[in-house]
Amino acid sequence: MPDFDFDLIVIGAGSGGVRASRMAAKYGAKVAIIEDNGVGGTCVLRGCIPKKLLVYASRYSEEFQDARAFGWDEARVNFDWPRLIANKDKEISRLNGVYIKLLKDSGVTLIEGRARVAGPNSIDVGGKPLRAKTLLVATGSKPVLPDVPGVELAITSNEAFHLGSLPERVVIVGGGYIAVEFAGIFHGLGSEVALLLRGDRLLRGFDDDLRAALGEAMRINGIEIHAAKHVRSIRRHGGALAVETMEGDEFAADAVMFAIGRAPNTEGLGLAEIGVKLDANGAIVVDEYSRTSLASIYAVGDVTARKMLTPVAIAEGAAFAETVFNENPKPMDHSLVPAAVFSQPPIATVGLTESHAREVHRHVNVYRSQFRPLKHTLSGRNVRSLMKLVVDGASDRVLGCHMIGEDAPEIIQGLAVALTCGATKAQFDATIGIHPTAAEEFVTMREKAPEPVEAA
Repeated sequence: MPDFDFDLIVIGAGSGGVRASRMAAKYGAKVAIIEDNGVGGTCVLRGCIPKKLLVYASRYSEEFQDARAFGWDEARVNFDWPRLIANKDKEISRLNGVYIKLLKDSGVTLIEGRARVAGPNSIDVGGKPLRAKTLLVATGSKPVLPDVPGVELAITSNEAFHLGSLPERVVIVGGGYIAVEFAGIFHGLGSEVALLLRGDRLLRGFDDDLRAALGEAMRINGIEIHAAKHVRSIRRHGGALAVETMEGDEFAADAVMFAIGRAPNTEGLGLAEIGVKLDANGAIVVDEYSRTSLASIYAVGDVTARKMLTPVAIAEGAAFAETVFNENPKPMDHSLVPAAVFSQPPIATVGLTESHAREVHRHVNVYRSQFRPLKHTLSGRNVRSLMKLVVDGASDRVLGCHMIGEDAPEIIQGLAVALTCGATKAQFDATIGIHPTAAEEFVTMREKAPEPVEAA
């Protein structure tokens, strides 16, 4: 079309933007994607992938200790942080190259630069105007920092992947999944860790039993957890840092990390100026097809703040391409999204929490199984797993599956298929377990937990 340079211009080459652009190109669209901070986005460059690599590294300390109970002589260990970071960077660089090749092989034009939306069909990249029939914003999110004196001395998850050395003492502010994951990483690698929560418990929004179990496990592991603490300031104290709270506490640290949430990357994009509706937090408001308040502009991923998860962004990008470029309208369903927290021990969940289920269903049955994993009957480590099923008492449909314990993310992924298919508790009961595994507990739970009033 002579009026347009492209059929589609995507701003942001993260997981959602890359998936959308590749699929649109497959359907015959002429596509460009613009990125100013590395192809791959948060997940590949400064999120899920490097974090999981650090989680793997941090777990070896316990594995070495536990090995003696299984007949292995104690190994002489010496952890090398620079080597870990160098190897991590090498893998991230490889993945960045993979993503660039995927775009090239799909026929997508990659443009490096900072984009600003100039109109419903036009953008500006470094002073160069470009026009497209459709624009897609997939710019992701960024860590939030509070407005407190000395905040410039602190780091976020972005900087944590590039520290020159492993800090001996770390104060982490926050109680969400990023905070608990990095608490486990630093602790497992040998740092002393203090976690400062603004609320009273970890992981707001997750099932209450899992929240309590993780807090207990982290304390047993030696991580300090301090509830209801609000940072007043950070200052240098000798060669270290001092964190002062509004409650009158002071914590010494070699690194202070804030993990108090993420904000959509919409600042400076020019969206509000051309009439794209944003919410109070700067997220782009979209409909079920990811369309914004302007018919030619769409948005997917963290920038919409619907569910800030990489697989969700990918699914949203795919649904967008199907809808706009394949004449196959596909609304995005966010009602049954599995999630994992790579804490230590890890958490995974799909479906409704018990409290949410009781709000929307008249009769809810709950099944729990808590046990010591077989491995630790020899290691002697004080570790317990917890599994939980939330069931609609009227229909017998399983509404939620929740787990804390080793391999929880791998186990819950399979159960997410069952819930998507509408599985009932009777069908779980009719399934033969694999023995001896932790996963078999999900098909052997028979005794209902007492109703909350009875338990009280």
